[in-house]
Amino acid sequence: MRIILRAGKTQRLSRPLPGLTVLMFLVTATVPLVQSQAPDGAAAPTAGPTVITLEEAIRRAEANEPTYAAAVAQSKASALDLSIARGGLLPSVAYHNQALYTQPNGLRNQAGQGASAQPAPKFIANNAVREYASQGSINETLGLAGWAGVRRADAASAMAGAELEVSRRGLVAAVTGLFYGSLAADHKLAVAERADQEAADFTKLTGEREQAREAAHADVVKAQLAEQQRQRDMEDAKVSAEKARLELGVLLFPDPRTAYTLQASADTPPLASRDDVEQAAAKNKPELKSALAALEVSNADVLAARAAYLPDLGLNVTYGIDAPQVAVNGPDGVHNLGYSAAITLDIPVWDWLSTQHKIKQSEIRRDAAKVVLSATQRQLIARLDEAYSEAEAARDQLASLDLSAATAAESLKLTKLRYSGGEATVLEVVDAQNAYVLAENAREDGRVRYEAARANLQTLTGTL
Repeated sequence: MRIILRAGKTQRLSRPLPGLTVLMFLVTATVPLVQSQAPDGAAAPTAGPTVITLEEAIRRAEANEPTYAAAVAQSKASALDLSIARGGLLPSVAYHNQALYTQPNGLRNQAGQGASAQPAPKFIANNAVREYASQGSINETLGLAGWAGVRRADAASAMAGAELEVSRRGLVAAVTGLFYGSLAADHKLAVAERADQEAADFTKLTGEREQAREAAHADVVKAQLAEQQRQRDMEDAKVSAEKARLELGVLLFPDPRTAYTLQASADTPPLASRDDVEQAAAKNKPELKSALAALEVSNADVLAARAAYLPDLGLNVTYGIDAPQVAVNGPDGVHNLGYSAAITLDIPVWDWLSTQHKIKQSEIRRDAAKVVLSATQRQLIARLDEAYSEAEAARDQLASLDLSAATAAESLKLTKLRYSGGEATVLEVVDAQNAYVLAENAREDGRVRYEAARANLQTLTGTL
């Protein structure tokens, strides 16, 4: 069937096609509706770059950073070790099933099962030619070593929890540094772009003054050299900004090339007082908790080693069947179902001084743990004072850097006006441009320094 389209009309050369007619009608009716909903030239909406705050960056990094993930796994595994150690103090229950066959020796005996004689087995350790066991067995061992194991597992779990907090704080400090470092790199790129535009404008100004015979050609050459340097600086700033974004993107996204935008407050956050910082640090010191827990682990190891000098008491209760038949009752009404109990006391006598040497080993490790604890206490005191002094200096310098950047901008403006009036040289303008760029870059570095110092102080106090 052939359809010819002429001037927007359809002419049928043969019998009508109802299905095709309906389809053409729907297409014709749908096109104007779609065109009315989507204006001409309007593109489909696309999702913009993800906005990342510092809190969001920390949350994403906690989910992606492998060292922190290992610390989380170790903390969870240590908690399970504690549960396992506690379970070791409780009785264990096993359901034992066994069938034995032993070749008979040709004789018969009663084998303790009824009055009738039974074939005697060749092996004297077996009770009958056929023996079946179906028993539930409860075992319990009481000793100091088990309690020492629980104590050690508890201390190890506490140490893993403290190390997890230490890892988290280190991750927070690292993410904060990368976050504000990337922001500073973006700002430095903006500074480089403005400086490049400023150099291009100055090159144009020197060219106009040369044409007006108000400046020498040397001024144009100097301005061109300065512009070329600004272009190189801008390219370097682009590379630095991209590297900073990729380094942070590795912690935030499955694909570090994902587009994102950093969002931070423009206001400089205040610094807490020294008294508040010291009080917060005294409440939560994961490094100190970790060292204390390590010492407790060493004490538990000493206790476990000394436990080898003491006896262990073993208890066993067995209930079930151990008979020539798998039945509750045997021949002649004999009851096969029964129980047995055993108490065992193992007293250590001589082990060639192995226990004494193990105790000595554990005591040596405990002494080393005491040294680590003392060193950790001293380091925390020093680190807190150093971090607060660094934060104070960075905060005070940040205000000075803001003033320097504003002063450098005003100096550049006045120097250009003086050059336009013929009162300043081209070297003075270039020096003012350099001073302005250096002042703005120094301000960005100062902001990163203050934020990093403040984050370090907050991680020491556990407030971030």
